[in-house]
This record gives sequence, structure tokens and C-alpha cells, in this order.
Amino acid sequence: MKEYAQIYILSIMLVFCTSCNGQNNTDLVKNNIKSEKKNLEASRGPNSITRTIKQDRNGNIWIASFEGIIRYDGKSFTNITSKISSCRFFSVLEDTRGNFWFASIGSGVYYYDGKSFQNFTTKEGLANNNVTCIFEDRTGNIWFGTGGGVSRYNGKSFRNFTTNDGLNYVNTIIEDRTGKIWFGTRDGACFYDGEKFTTFTINYNTPFENVRSIIEDKNGNIWLGGEDGLWRYDGSTYDHFTKKFVGYIYQDRSGNIWTSSVSANSQDWALSRYDNTSLSNKLLMLNPKGTEIKSDEKMIFGILEDYAGNIWFGTLDGVQRYDGNTFEEFND
Repeated sequence: MKEYAQIYILSIMLVFCTSCNGQNNTDLVKNNIKSEKKNLEASRGPNSITRTIKQDRNGNIWIASFEGIIRYDGKSFTNITSKISSCRFFSVLEDTRGNFWFASIGSGVYYYDGKSFQNFTTKEGLANNNVTCIFEDRTGNIWFGTGGGVSRYNGKSFRNFTTNDGLNYVNTIIEDRTGKIWFGTRDGACFYDGEKFTTFTINYNTPFENVRSIIEDKNGNIWLGGEDGLWRYDGSTYDHFTKKFVGYIYQDRSGNIWTSSVSANSQDWALSRYDNTSLSNKLLMLNPKGTEIKSDEKMIFGILEDYAGNIWFGTLDGVQRYDGNTFEEFND
């Protein structure tokens, strides 16, 4: 398992070392969507690595892929960034104002208001141009996890938290109901209470390794996934669900927990579901097991439940959708 994770980390490092031809300035890049629509639309989605999938307030699906940021309106796919950057994109966020932020590898962050783009890089104060995740806190600050720490943007300027704060190659950022900001990094997990950073450890003792995903569920439990498998922390006790490498964690509206992880029976990756019923049953929790819904992918990334209840997930060669019975691939 360690060798598999090392290969995974090496592949990510190679991505960070790959340059791109994005525009590193803050000039607004005008993009007339209407005139370019025919050239950008396609009947299928990306054919390459898809890292993040989100749905906006209007129901559109946004896909962060190595081919660009792609929007799906239910009928066709539009590559939003094809004219402004050839970078590999890792994440997408719709903020509370309805504007979008795109995280790229090598070219910082792109801000998109639906008409034009603005590019933020280290020249504007970003900690690092390799940006892997984006998060908006309850006060409206935008947080960017990068290969060299975390940047917090208040709409005017950046404040950076670096390796001195224990932040190196940040994979995920969340805010819990108490207002603490959690970070999953290559070196482990920690949280920030507004004044100081505190390392979060397994059973109050052993540091986590390479935390890829953190979520807070509807009951206030903190879930962590990464090199050490899948863990749940309720504020006093820890539950360990699998020792296999976990890449992503997601909770659907019914309370079920979905994960992307190495399969229990092979070196392929699996899309798994832990049903809410068993998670709430102390007797069943004595031997918790997830159901592998799909277990033949070489790697699985971000997971999303859309408004219709379908489960979307990213793979090495595009995006797939699961309606509860069948899988649909959207690549060529």
C-alpha cells in the first residue's frame, strides 16, 4: 500500500512540475461566450483526469479537469477556459455571490464573473502558483490550498500561512460548525481557530499521513481520508473504517458516506458507500464495511450528488454518472 501511495504522490509531484501557458497577470481577459459557444460546445465531457465536480445554483455541472474547466448544462459541455489557459485545473468553487474560482497547476487562480477572467498569482500575493483546492468560509474569505501553504483572500489582499504553520502541499480545506478551519496536507491534518494552528492526531497520539480529504458530516463528526485509510472523529472517540488509501469523502443528502479508495480486493480503485443506517447503529459499527459500488477504475477523484440524486465522480479519463442502477461515461 505504501508503494502504491508513493506512486500516487509522485504522479501529483510531476503534475506540479509541469508548466502551462496560462496568463499570469491581473488584466481582465475578455471572453465573448456567445461568439465562441459553437467552438467550445461538445456532446461529450473531458477525456483526461477529472479532479473536482460541483453543481452551481442554476443546476449546471462544473468539472475541473486537465483539459480545462468544463461546464455541463444538461445537454452539452462547454470548455470555459480553453481560450485563456492551457493549465491543468484541480478545483472549482462558486462563491456566495455567484462568481467562480478556478484552481490551476502552474498559473495560480482564475476568477470568473460569467463574462471575464482575472488571474491571481504570486505576483498578486498568492502563496504558490500550484493551487489544489478552494474554500469559502462563513465570513466570505476565500481560502486557497497550494503547494507552498495556504492563502486567505478577503477581496482586497492575501494573507499567507506557510510551512512554518505546518502547511505543505495542502489537499483539502473545510470549516466546521464551531468556526475552526481544517486542513488536510501531505504531512497530516491540522485546524486553525483564528489564532493558532493545532495538529490533529490519531487517538491523540499518532500524526496522520498524507490527508487527502476532510469533511464534517450532518452530525458534526469529522471524517478524514488518506494514507491511513478512513477515520471518523466525534469529538471524543475515533472509528477506523478501512486501512486502504482513501482519496475523497462525500456525504449525500440521505446521510450516506461515499468514498473513493483503493479496492479491498485489488489494486484498482473503488467507489464505495457507507449507508447511514449502519453508521448510526453501534452494533453494526463493530465491523463497519462499505459497499463497493464500482471497483474497476485505476483512480477515482471528486464525488458529487446532483440535485436529481445522481452520483458523479471523476476518473483518469473523464467523468461518470451513477443513477443508482447504471453508470454513464461522458468521454469519447
